[in-house]
Amino acid sequence: MKKNKTRFSEEKSLKEVLENFKSTTKLSKGFTQMAIEEAWHSELGPAIKNYTISLQLNRGKLFVKLSSSTLREELSYGKQRIIDMLNEKVGEDVVLELILV
Repeated sequence: MKKNKTRFSEEKSLKEVLENFKSTTKLSKGFTQMAIEEAWHSELGPAIKNYTISLQLNRGKLFVKLSSSTLREELSYGKQRIIDMLNEKVGEDVVLELILV
């Protein structure tokens, strides 16, 4: 039996297929939103997760609604560090500004 060499040259990793799928559909925003939420919770820890009411990414601005004004004040001192940490975790610069509400 003869093997089809073109079949093997068309093989792609799952990551490549998903990236191609995300870029060709309107689901890209949703995937990015989920990645940012996961990064927020994993990088900032369970204590901050408990005070986080909502996260919304809109045109490079990440709006974070917190239930603690004290925590909001503390996080405001390290905004750029948080932005850099989230972007590094996601793998691209999607958060340009952090707005704590």
